[in-house]
Amino acid sequence: MNPVPQRTEAADSEALLKRLEWTVIRRLDGLLQGDYRTLLRGAGIDLADLREYQYHDDVRHIDWNVTARLQQPYVRQFTEDRELAAWFLVDLSASVDFGSDLRAKRGVAREFVGVLSRLLTRHGNRVGALLYGTSVDTVIPARAGRLHVLHLLQRMAQRPAESAAGATQLRDLLLAGQRIVKRRSTIFVVSDFISPPGWEEALAQLSRRHDVTAVRLYDPLEMELPDLGLVTMRDAETGEQLLVDTHDAGFRARFAAAAQARESALLSSLAQAGVDTLELATDDDLLDAILRFADLRRQRSRMAAGGGAPSHLGVLKTEPRRAAS
Repeated sequence: MNPVPQRTEAADSEALLKRLEWTVIRRLDGLLQGDYRTLLRGAGIDLADLREYQYHDDVRHIDWNVTARLQQPYVRQFTEDRELAAWFLVDLSASVDFGSDLRAKRGVAREFVGVLSRLLTRHGNRVGALLYGTSVDTVIPARAGRLHVLHLLQRMAQRPAESAAGATQLRDLLLAGQRIVKRRSTIFVVSDFISPPGWEEALAQLSRRHDVTAVRLYDPLEMELPDLGLVTMRDAETGEQLLVDTHDAGFRARFAAAAQARESALLSSLAQAGVDTLELATDDDLLDAILRFADLRRQRSRMAAGGGAPSHLGVLKTEPRRAAS
C-alpha cells in the first residue's frame, strides 16, 4: 500500500487552508466585524412563542396560519442557539472539473467551502458536508475545529475527477440533504446546476426547513465563446463531442443567447424555490464576492425589518470582478 497520495492530499489541504486563512478568512472576519451570522440568516433558531405583530417586526416571522385563523397578524418569536450548524451539499460531478483559466469550478468549490467552514469553526460552530459524484457517497458529520475543516478539504481532494457517465442528478443530492440534515441549519448547495429538471421541487422543500443558499459555479467560457477558430467542444456530463467554428460570429452570438436564456431560467427557478444565490465564477475574487453577498443580505434584512420587502428577494446576484481585456 502506498501512503504517498494520502500525505500529498493532507499537505495540499494544509497549504490551501493556510493560504485562505491569510488571504481571505482573516480579512473577511475583520471586515465583517464579527457579524459573520449575516451569511447564516435563520440558522440555529427554534420557535419559542407567538405574539401579536408590531410595527417594525420582521415580516418573515409572520405565522400566516395563525394570522388567518385569528384574523389578526401574529409573529413567531424565536430563541437562538449559541452555536450554529452549517452544511455544504457539494456537487463534484464531471462538469465541475471544467475551467478555462487557472482554476476549475471544482477548485472554486473547494476554496469556498474552506473559507466558510473555517470562518464558522473559528467561532465555535459546526460544519458538515455531503459530497456528490455520481451519487451521494460521502457524508461528513457536522463538527467544529480546524482539524475538521482540514479533514473536509482532504475528503474533497480525494474525490477523483468523474468520468462522463451520464447527467448529474442534482435532485438526489438535495433529497439526501433532506434525509440527513434533521435540525434546522444553514445549507449551502454548491453546484454548477447543470442537471436535468426535477431538482427544483426538492430544493424548495429543503428551503422550507432550512436557510438555503445556492452557490452557483460557472466559467466565463460557459457564457460567451472567444474567437478561437475550429474547436472541439465536449459535454462534461455525457462525453459527447462536437466540432464547432468559433470564428463564426453568428454562432458565437447564438451560443451567448442560449447561455443567457439558460441562466435566466436557472435564476428564476432558484428564486421560485425561495433561496438566495451567490454566483461564483472561476475568475472571481472570492473575498470580494462573499463581501458583496453579505452586504446584499444585510440590505435585504433591513428592508424586510421595515416592511419594505418580502422575505425572499430571490437571487442576490453579485457583479463579479473581471480582468481588464
